[in-house]
Amino acid sequence: MHALSIPSPSDEWRVFNVGQWLRDLGLSWFTFDVNVYAYALCILLGIVAATVLTNHRLSKRGAERWITLDIALFAVPLGIIGGRVYHVLTHPDDYFFEGADLWATLRIWEGGLAIFGALIGGAIGVWIGCRVTGIRFWSFADALAPGLLLAQAFGRLGNWFNQELFGLPTNLPWGLEIDRPNDAIPVGLPDATLFHPTFLYEIVWNLAGVAVLLLLDARLKVQWGKLLGAYLIWYGAGRSVFESIRLDPSELFLGVRVNVWAAWAAIVIGLVIILVQHRRHTGVEPSPYVSGREWSPQAGVDSDEVYTETDDDGNGADLVSATTGTSAATSEATTRS
Repeated sequence: MHALSIPSPSDEWRVFNVGQWLRDLGLSWFTFDVNVYAYALCILLGIVAATVLTNHRLSKRGAERWITLDIALFAVPLGIIGGRVYHVLTHPDDYFFEGADLWATLRIWEGGLAIFGALIGGAIGVWIGCRVTGIRFWSFADALAPGLLLAQAFGRLGNWFNQELFGLPTNLPWGLEIDRPNDAIPVGLPDATLFHPTFLYEIVWNLAGVAVLLLLDARLKVQWGKLLGAYLIWYGAGRSVFESIRLDPSELFLGVRVNVWAAWAAIVIGLVIILVQHRRHTGVEPSPYVSGREWSPQAGVDSDEVYTETDDDGNGADLVSATTGTSAATSEATTRS
């Protein structure tokens, strides 16, 4: 192998037996074998990181602290289900063949969550969670956008542990070593062949996207779902490139991988969201809550923080105190009386 090539983790790192580890520490009474998969840990860490970042951003917009967890109870399960269903449907040859173990379609810890399916399922979960909590969907979507890229960066690290979804053969010094046998490697390639580390490319792209989205929001105060649109454009642009050099088998449509079509669709949807929301909402979001579901902030929220009181279309101009919920016009009338 090349001196600078990227090694892949061994099976001991991919699956960690907690039971054996405890017995090695002298706890001989622990007789259960509990396998922990690195891929599952990466997904879990990504969810935690995205939740913490989203909670921080949503709280800054005026929402109750940790209401993000209430929405995550709906978004995370539906996102995982959507991601798995999409993956299985776009890789049918891996799961549906004569003598296949159909239970493999449910073994998520072995790898196989499609981000585009997770986005669809997660969006449905977010919509339900926002309806239950009274949070404005677009407010939550904008707060979540950088966290999505952060979670996806953790998820791609899980692909490295599983030695999956790597790219075409390469002579570049940062080529990825892949253990044999591996069903994704074409027959006839020399054992010393290195492959594009597409997991690493996407990690770098996603982390750069986190920085870009946070900077955009800090400078421009992006609202009404337009930061979500920027996320879709950023991720779709990168994924369309990385997907094109991946070696794993995929369904094709008009000679193009299905996920490349999905990446292009994400770009289009992102542009549509930005253009439509820019025309529909010319004002500032009144608050992260829908009308009638406001929350009265407690200690820890700056008393001089204000929101622009508007209708749901963002058309209005009255200032509302973040702590009292009293408009300037109301305060003036009270003073006169």
